[in-house]
Amino acid sequence: MGFILGAVLFAVGLLLSIAWHECGHMWAAQRTGMYVRRYFVGFGPTIWSTRRGETEYGLKWLPLGGFCDIAGMTTYDEIDPRHAHRAMYRQKAWKRLVVLAAGPAQNFVLGFVLIMVLAVGWGLPSLSGNTKVGVAEMSCISLSADASGKLSSCTGTAPAQAAGLREGDRIVAVDGTKIATSTDLVATIKKTSGPSAVLTIERDGREQNVTVPVTQVQRPVRSPDGTITSTTVGAIGVSLSDAGIITHYNVLSAVPGSVAFTGELLVKTVDSLLSLPQKVGALWTSVTGGERSSDTPISVYGASVIGGQAADRGQWPFFIYLLASINFFLGLFNLVPLLPLDGGHMALIGYEKARNAIRRRLGKVARGPVDYMKMMPATYAVLAVMGAFMVLTLSADIINPVKVF
Repeated sequence: MGFILGAVLFAVGLLLSIAWHECGHMWAAQRTGMYVRRYFVGFGPTIWSTRRGETEYGLKWLPLGGFCDIAGMTTYDEIDPRHAHRAMYRQKAWKRLVVLAAGPAQNFVLGFVLIMVLAVGWGLPSLSGNTKVGVAEMSCISLSADASGKLSSCTGTAPAQAAGLREGDRIVAVDGTKIATSTDLVATIKKTSGPSAVLTIERDGREQNVTVPVTQVQRPVRSPDGTITSTTVGAIGVSLSDAGIITHYNVLSAVPGSVAFTGELLVKTVDSLLSLPQKVGALWTSVTGGERSSDTPISVYGASVIGGQAADRGQWPFFIYLLASINFFLGLFNLVPLLPLDGGHMALIGYEKARNAIRRRLGKVARGPVDYMKMMPATYAVLAVMGAFMVLTLSADIINPVKVF
């Protein structure tokens, strides 16, 4: 039940993110004097609508996004003669650019607000990949294991616990050697042949050394030719976890912290956006039976599933972070200079301004708005590519989903 509610909640969050994007377009158009005919959340048959002023607001049956109907986005848009002077294509370039940029800007605003909530409520993780090796739990040490790796029974207290180690401690070094991951720590302890090892730990913000006894045990090892042999390795009776470094904030310090974090996240999002074409092969491999890489794109369905899993496990910080990162991606993706995206419309306005500036310098009369009908073949091509990519990501999320938890 927790998973279903979480998935639905995340899907609603995505729907509201898109609706918020369209609010940006609508509010900017209304403030700059344009005629906004309709604002709807969803597509298809209308469930409910009402008119406030000159704009109709409502909900439709298919919760797959939303739209803001600004009159006169192109010269082919039929418009009531009474509002012809308010058609979008008749407005100054700066007004049109403001309206187009306002949608992605709202995604950035929402993403930042979610980051602020994350910072104040739980703290912000490190985006640089830095982790600390944490002590998850401690137990007695089995002296032997069979060929399948099943440990023999044991009793007593873990040597590490007896030496003073606590659950939640962060291990940063072994015998003076820095440790980056739990794999590094296990490998180092296994090679320890002496009676003890000095662990440098971080506890309550302070570093201290703890001398932990090392027990020599028998463990199976698979050689390159496939044979399994028993070898002697060191053990301290600790289960580990690689925990990301979390920086905690109060209400005041969360503002600069969130600004810095947002800057890092935007850089990572740009890198992710630029690498999208390179991910097609990896997605196809995952659909046709290969391994699914964790950094491949996901669909709305896949994101909702991961959101549901996070909610089911009580991982609300990850839930909020994922929703924030998707908002940043939506904002940047819509700025790509290709029709029918906002960035494509903005690029055409820039083209109109540059073209007319050149014509004026040549003593010629400025020309009118770009003929969108001439752009339709390119627009259809972009839509076809985007549609195919969405089908591919959805297929991958159904057949071979990304495993986060």
